[in-house]
Amino acid sequence: MKKLALHWKIIIGLVLGIIWALVSSSLGWSTFTDNWIAPFGTIFINLLKLIAVPLVLFSIINGVTGIGDPSSLGRMGGKTLIAYLATTLLAVALGLVLVNVMMPGKMVDESSRIDNRISYELWAQDAGVEVKDGLNFLQDPQYKDRVAAVTEVEKNKTIDEAVASRLETVEKNKKDGPLKPLVDLVPQNIFKSLTDNGLMLQVIFFALFFGISLLFIPKEKAAPVIKLVDGMMEAFLKMIDFVMQAAPFFVFALLAGVISKMAGNDVGKVIEIFKGLSWYSFTVVLGLALMVFIVYPLIMKLIVRVVPYGGFFKAMGLAQTTAFSTSSSAATLPVTMECVEDNLGVDKKITSFVLPIGATVNMDGTVLYQAIVVVFLAQFHMIDLTLGQQLTIVLTATLASIGSAAVPSAGLVMLIVVLGSVGLNPAWIAIIFPVDRILDMCRTVVNVTGDATVSSIIAKGEGMMNYDPNKDPDDAFDPEK
Repeated sequence: MKKLALHWKIIIGLVLGIIWALVSSSLGWSTFTDNWIAPFGTIFINLLKLIAVPLVLFSIINGVTGIGDPSSLGRMGGKTLIAYLATTLLAVALGLVLVNVMMPGKMVDESSRIDNRISYELWAQDAGVEVKDGLNFLQDPQYKDRVAAVTEVEKNKTIDEAVASRLETVEKNKKDGPLKPLVDLVPQNIFKSLTDNGLMLQVIFFALFFGISLLFIPKEKAAPVIKLVDGMMEAFLKMIDFVMQAAPFFVFALLAGVISKMAGNDVGKVIEIFKGLSWYSFTVVLGLALMVFIVYPLIMKLIVRVVPYGGFFKAMGLAQTTAFSTSSSAATLPVTMECVEDNLGVDKKITSFVLPIGATVNMDGTVLYQAIVVVFLAQFHMIDLTLGQQLTIVLTATLASIGSAAVPSAGLVMLIVVLGSVGLNPAWIAIIFPVDRILDMCRTVVNVTGDATVSSIIAKGEGMMNYDPNKDPDDAFDPEK
């Protein structure tokens, strides 16, 4: 009997984790799950992050020195950034089309939306923000009693602590000058950058700088350093092979912990959470699914050509399930690199350079989600955004996806920036908090799939791709091979 593929084992672990969480919640065992099962999920993410940061450092240095010619490096770097920017714009445009066609914010009953609109106008009044669509519910006599009621509710409303912390982060960034992101790109101390998960762009900058410098010193002096870097990278890749053998159990623990925290000892709480935001969640998941199952395979078919539809998902299945489980492109990076290199046949020179950059700056799933969220929240508050305002969302989301890559909780911080760009209340992120964790898992799958697609495009263009349709994807993670 043929051995069950590792990605299927992970999917089974994922499903069993969800079932366990729901059963344990209904039996009142959530505390046991949180104390004795969920920590193994945290260990899994920590192991992946432990490997990811030094792997980014050594793989980029290895990739730069492998390319050899600085002019080739510049050409490849330019093509990489253009490709990532193109997929990002495609994702945010798809998000805007979907949210305008499906209008999830208008599925809420009109009475609630009127109260939301009044709440918005009260906030705009206090914040000194212009109400751009010209309507004024506060001065409309038919809403006089409702204005009074909503005003009273707003006086007693407190901002959620998680929302407040992210608003504070954005406010701090506003006080900085326009070139602050450029300043933050250059590390003062590379060892500090390596120990702080939020400073991955600094690690990339150092790795590029170090690798380029190696190209300009005599070969006999550079050779021992390059050999050491190559050996270090291989060692970290072998570490991920060992970790992935236990991935099905770790994923079980991770999902059990995530769902258990959402449900507590009341399974109905999870159902209620999704019921209230069901149409919005469906719109986001549909957009993300279209990117993964239609857009990226179509790009692969038109540009790369050699990888069949089923072959692409067979090659990337393990990286996609790991991305869904961990909700982190950076933590998934070691798995992504092995899948793209060994299963898609992309040369190590390409994966070492393109994928670490993509894991940091490419956020196709995140910007698609943000485009949907911002328009959904506007619809939810009876606000009609103009075409110009929606184009502002495209521009701001695209720039924020690159500029805030080094900020912890970057997705929600980016969302606050995008909401502010069209004059909406940043505190509204609290509305989508309940389902954000699950949707974040879906977004990460899109980000990782986008990274693989772009690296394949670059490899095809550089003649550095050798796809083998008969390759067993599990061989990449077999410690014996």
